[in-house]
Amino acid sequence: MKAISLKPLKSQQQDLISAFPDVEFKFTSGVEEIDEADKASVDILFGYDGDLDEAFLASCPELKWIAWFATGVNNLPLDYIENNGIRLTNGKGIHAKQMAEFNIAYILDDYKNMKTSHINQLNKVYDSKMTGTRLMGKTALILGTGEIARRTAYLLHAFDVKVLGINTSGHDAEEIDESYKLDALTDVLPKADIVINTLPETEDTIHLLQRKHFEVMKDDALFINVGRGTVVDENVLVEVLKDKVIRQAYLDVFENEPLTEDNPLYSLDNVVITAHITGNGKENNQEATDMFKRNLSHFLNKKELIENEVDPTQGY
Repeated sequence: MKAISLKPLKSQQQDLISAFPDVEFKFTSGVEEIDEADKASVDILFGYDGDLDEAFLASCPELKWIAWFATGVNNLPLDYIENNGIRLTNGKGIHAKQMAEFNIAYILDDYKNMKTSHINQLNKVYDSKMTGTRLMGKTALILGTGEIARRTAYLLHAFDVKVLGINTSGHDAEEIDESYKLDALTDVLPKADIVINTLPETEDTIHLLQRKHFEVMKDDALFINVGRGTVVDENVLVEVLKDKVIRQAYLDVFENEPLTEDNPLYSLDNVVITAHITGNGKENNQEATDMFKRNLSHFLNKKELIENEVDPTQGY
């Protein structure tokens, strides 16, 4: 059994070698470092490399499993993976703690006027009359009720925020106070002071949010997107923010990444931009490797995967 990493794992490399002496491990910095002989014989690919594509997978005839250390798999050739019987797991849950903390940071930054305080500091303005807003009694609507949403809801409850959730069927979810079906979105949006998108990219979520959805939000609504940028057409989002249809947005993901210097989002005064960093965490490699080890043990012994197997036809 040959397993090849798609990213350096530092101290975790020796842990893997020691834990699985019957597996031949090779550690690389990505697909460009994998030679033809290894492509021809690799059974497992693990880690993350945005350059992994269908052409590369087609050169790996023995590949049985991709252990993707990221949560999102929408950029992988999912049809090829499904049609060739390749198993796929992702890093769902690993990034949730970090991303939930970012959601709280965005909300507090906005509600406590931290951006204004920083601008005042740069301009040497001392304004002791500036007043923030409490979170207590507010309502947040989270699009998606997965790991990120539930962890965010858990943290929001400490601030006495009511949390609503949207999912495909309206099923109950831990930490979510009220759940609604996706087709009830227009009816639920007006209830929310804060709207947070955590949805993955699927056929159903691409351009899900249209101008009409922003128009039914509260005028002073805060919109946060840490899910996928494709949930809203970027031109629509720019126009909504230009027209002040909603008060403020915090965006970590975008329809086309990276943003170019001339992107109109940079020129708006009611948006805060971060560069797709909410999932980045120093702890991620260790947690992803630990999950890989648990899955690998079962895969070797029983040909089973016990955590985070992805259905390529669904994209999650």
